[in-house]
Amino acid sequence: MQINQRKAGVFLSYLSMGISSVVYILYTPFMIRILGKSEYGLYNLVFSVVSSLGLLSFGFGSAYMRFYSRYHVKEDYESIAKLNGMFLVIYLVISSITILVGVVLVVNVQLIFKNSLTNKEMETARVLMALMVFNVAISFPASVFDANVTAHEKYFFQRIVNLLRSVLNPFLTLPLLLMGFKSISLVVVTTILTVGSLLINIWYCVKILKIRFSFKNFDFSIVKEVGIFSFYIFLNQIVDQINWSSDKFILGMLLNTSVVAVYSVGAQLNTFYMNFSTAISTVFIPKINLMVAETNDNKSLTKIFTKIGRIQFFVLSLIGTGLIFLGRPFIRFYSGAGYENAYMVSLFLILPITVPLIQNIGIEIQRAKNMHKFRSVLYILIALVNIILSVILIPRYGEIGAAFGTGLTLIIGNGLIMNWYYQTKVGLDIFYFWKEILRFVPALIAPTIVGVLMLLFVDMNKITTFLLCGVIYVLVFVLSMWILGLNQYEKDMIKNLKKVFKKN
Repeated sequence: MQINQRKAGVFLSYLSMGISSVVYILYTPFMIRILGKSEYGLYNLVFSVVSSLGLLSFGFGSAYMRFYSRYHVKEDYESIAKLNGMFLVIYLVISSITILVGVVLVVNVQLIFKNSLTNKEMETARVLMALMVFNVAISFPASVFDANVTAHEKYFFQRIVNLLRSVLNPFLTLPLLLMGFKSISLVVVTTILTVGSLLINIWYCVKILKIRFSFKNFDFSIVKEVGIFSFYIFLNQIVDQINWSSDKFILGMLLNTSVVAVYSVGAQLNTFYMNFSTAISTVFIPKINLMVAETNDNKSLTKIFTKIGRIQFFVLSLIGTGLIFLGRPFIRFYSGAGYENAYMVSLFLILPITVPLIQNIGIEIQRAKNMHKFRSVLYILIALVNIILSVILIPRYGEIGAAFGTGLTLIIGNGLIMNWYYQTKVGLDIFYFWKEILRFVPALIAPTIVGVLMLLFVDMNKITTFLLCGVIYVLVFVLSMWILGLNQYEKDMIKNLKKVFKKN
């Protein structure tokens, strides 16, 4: 049976997220209640610190795809082998540096959190940090093999592995939590699954894809070019780290782990939201790089930019508007009492990020064109503003102030300024893009009316009533979109899901 890899990739991505979201929605309430607000906050606080080690990748992962596409077009397989070898050596060095830096962090954990953690929390934090550092160190060499699978567009295999990893995680973790291993069990299971997926990817790349590694005669001019290209992606990674981790770190420094726990619930919903967008865009990364390498036709790039953006908007608008109308009772059922502020945290994060999420294929277009310098510098400036706003707002408004500051900077930088740059510099027709997105507006009227009526007249404190309202809202939204929102291409795509596993 022949498989349409891109369609299978998108389909399996959404299937994976759908299954894992259901599993985590059922599993997370138990996890939060077993851990307690303090330890759940501690876990997220330590994670926010250790995740900064991911910056040591220096953006090399995104550079791989660009240079692979260049050699692939020329059918220069010897250069691809050298590229594989060079990246593996680079990442093994980075992995070693990560472990050294991690040792310093573990030894000095008391200095980092001396004002916010108890002695018992400090010991737990030290163990969590050591395990998380090991996880990050493994992820660097693993990314070489994952990038090869993506470059070969073998999305079916890749998404199946991710699906198994997502589903197995809570099923392996929950028994350990019930046995009293607390937050440490979360990281132990993650480590086991990380090592397992690495071994599977190595086997698939070597035995199935037959990829080669050459460790001699490196072209050091390419190393320099990769370094220059990656530097601005590295700046983007710093921005992402600031936007999605610094709030928790500052909350932990200025307030306590309980506040971090509340913010983390809202941030977790934001992570799910972002994943539903990148599920589509990531499978088009090789195609975008090949389009730019072959023709660099802005009209064709605008069409695929808009086509993917409309599909992303359809999915995200369902989730985003559903959160507005059903978010409060959902968070109450999801995390329990004491997490009410997570609703506003999630709104301040999710609604502003919708614009860059429906345009995230534009990031790949910029990188393929080697025009990502402006975005990187801009986002660094915006991220610094975000830190300043967080320090100002957190003492008075806590987790809600932190989320508001992040959301405001997302609107200004990721929304307004980047749309100007796409139009005037990158060559994409942003006016055409937004004209096509605004065609969805009439389809949003009916679900909005239904959502407002539910808020005003329905008591959703009972789980059965809440679930019934959720089903009604989804049905009204999908029906309205089908009649008034989706174009014929999008309708045909949904009708032809049965062709996912057939050749183009």
